[in-house]
Amino acid sequence: MQELGLEAQKHLEEMIQAAHQILLSMNDELCNPTFWCTATPSNSRPVSEASSNEGGMCGGGKIIDEARLRYKPAVSSLRSVLASIATSLKKGGLESSNSEQNDEDEIERMEKHASILRKELIEKNKQQKLLIDQFRTLIAIVTLWQSPCSL
Repeated sequence: MQELGLEAQKHLEEMIQAAHQILLSMNDELCNPTFWCTATPSNSRPVSEASSNEGGMCGGGKIIDEARLRYKPAVSSLRSVLASIATSLKKGGLESSNSEQNDEDEIERMEKHASILRKELIEKNKQQKLLIDQFRTLIAIVTLWQSPCSL
């Protein structure tokens, strides 16, 4: 579980870095006029501009696209790790509920066994009391036989 947490933290950091890069790229585009698209006809642009920005694309879009390409897999990885953590927690919960059920079954079994032992103890105490009473009677009879007869 701890390993999944560390992996999730790593993917979260990657996702944050990629999101930060996207924001920086957007900021660069908004603050740097060389990245701005202008609505000029394509034949009036200089040759160097026409070759670098074919089809009227802005120059900074590539930076944002690269950041997005890093961001998407980081988000996917983070989601999969979080799903693994959730699954692991559910399995842990099921295992603990199974363990709790096993504990309850064990307690019930032990209570039944204790009840049986109490009943046996009561029976043995009755038997012991009967034997003690019989032994007293036997001692009384033996004592009576050993006593001198007075005629």
